[in-house]
Amino acid sequence: MSNRGAEELDGRTVSADAREGAENALELSVVVPLFNEEESVGPLIERICTAMAGFGKPWELLLIDDGSADATVARARQSLGREGLDLKIVELQRNFGQTAAMQAGIDIAAGRLIATMDGDLQNDPKDIPGMVAALEERKLDLLVGWRKNRQDDLLMRKIPSRIANYLIGRFTGVKLHDYGCSLKIYRSAIIKQVQLMGEMHRFIPAWVAGVVPGSRIGEMPVTHHARQYGVSKYGISRTFRVILDLLSVMFFMRYKARPGHFFGSLGLGIGAVSSLILAYLFIDKFIFGNDIGTRPLLLIAVMLVLSSVQLITTGILAEMLARAYYRGDDTPNYIVREVITRESAE
Repeated sequence: MSNRGAEELDGRTVSADAREGAENALELSVVVPLFNEEESVGPLIERICTAMAGFGKPWELLLIDDGSADATVARARQSLGREGLDLKIVELQRNFGQTAAMQAGIDIAAGRLIATMDGDLQNDPKDIPGMVAALEERKLDLLVGWRKNRQDDLLMRKIPSRIANYLIGRFTGVKLHDYGCSLKIYRSAIIKQVQLMGEMHRFIPAWVAGVVPGSRIGEMPVTHHARQYGVSKYGISRTFRVILDLLSVMFFMRYKARPGHFFGSLGLGIGAVSSLILAYLFIDKFIFGNDIGTRPLLLIAVMLVLSSVQLITTGILAEMLARAYYRGDDTPNYIVREVITRESAE
């Protein structure tokens, strides 16, 4: 077998070329969405390279520029020639939001595992190797960072985050201390099954719970730093948006593939109430001889009948749209202007 360039491995014959390809395959893709982070991007790349110096396996860094209006891309390009760094800068056509930028990075990432983190230097890339090891050791599909000692403003960041974390855990059933931490490690094959929408990156564990058991999702305490540059893009108003997003997540988790059941159940319930009212009015009119033409209850019953019909027909239309979607709507929620690599920049 050795003369043919192959060897026996776990009962299978593997060629030398296949072994070399497996050894050179990317183990990890680090995805970092950026928006107006010109002061942070240089130190960020330096910290990531320092943290990954002893990783020992091939990895890549993807910086996703979400339509920055400053020198973020120009500063990032300065690191394209850095020795030992496999860097891709993905420029989006405009600002699509952090969720869309994160989706773009996940779609382009080639690693077996994917790490995501913020670009404002608050997440510490030194946690990434330990999180990768913990993910493998605990046999998880998603490992979420827990900012146990969070270095943020109490009123503007901590309190809204705690409210959001409680609501998300209460209504989705996925119990975690910190949904909002962007530092997460995924198995690529799992997260690529999830399509992120709107501003719902906070709900990624809930989306992942739709494709794997909750026992395959875990968390781990990570380091958190105070913001050094720029201005936070979140505030107390985000709590209200999280509540609206939470309602959407609850709907998608329970009725994504069968929206007709949601609208149909409401329609049938309202229809049952209107039928009881109409039955009562029928008895009152034809058995007891009372006049019902001017009674508000008759108008209420008629409105309930119309509402019931509208909800049931809405459910039918929603079912038709859902089935059309599941036939393969792969339209991304972002547009890539350019992917810049060392080769393309030369």
